[in-house]
Amino acid sequence: MPNERLRSALLAQGLTVQQLAEAIEVNPKTVERWITQGKVPYRRHQYATASMLKVDVTTLWEDARAVDTSADLSRAEILTVYPHRHMVPADLWREMYGRASHHVDALVYAGLWLSEDPKFLALLRMKSEAGAQVRLMLGDPDCAAVQQRGIDEGHRIMDGKIRNALVNYRPLFSTHPDIGFRLHDATLYNSLFRADDEMLVNTHVYGIGAYMAPVLHLRRLPGGGLFDTYANSIEQTWTGGRQVTEHDITGA
Repeated sequence: MPNERLRSALLAQGLTVQQLAEAIEVNPKTVERWITQGKVPYRRHQYATASMLKVDVTTLWEDARAVDTSADLSRAEILTVYPHRHMVPADLWREMYGRASHHVDALVYAGLWLSEDPKFLALLRMKSEAGAQVRLMLGDPDCAAVQQRGIDEGHRIMDGKIRNALVNYRPLFSTHPDIGFRLHDATLYNSLFRADDEMLVNTHVYGIGAYMAPVLHLRRLPGGGLFDTYANSIEQTWTGGRQVTEHDITGA
């Protein structure tokens, strides 16, 4: 039996089957079967679809699997888990930030690899000029947390990596003052990369560099809570951060 409620919700948002399928990362033929044959998606796809169409999940499916529990919603917010950061598709970072229109955040210790990407720097400029809130939070190179993270990763050069990243970002300081840069002295258990309602969470693991640690790709769902837990961490760190000085860049 066709799911006319899903068809109507899709039309109400002005979306095509192809657009919905791409947004929630399923095959368009799968979405077609949800509509024309009344097939019931996996729970995570139910919540992702409802979020995209801005309706309650029970509006689209009355199936018992659509029970609205916080645990189910939180699990549904996890789109993908990558065993190591280096396994994240190279273009995903830029694609995710490219979709953002309101929030572009990066909370890291150094994130040197991003600062070395000219396309990422150009993206920051473009998003700032378009009116998005762009905020980058790097570790204070002189703080104890930075020194300890370097030891945890098996080296003692974290402060140098941060200063290198600041040198790379330096051209943005004067040309794009709306791009926010702050330094923090927080102990980070994850590096966080937020683009509106999407986020990449790069966990920190003792004894290895962040590029070898797992990454969670999250998408916020109403009532889920997992995404917001990390988003709140970004806000708290930003509030406690300080402005960048010349000493932070040069060490002199």
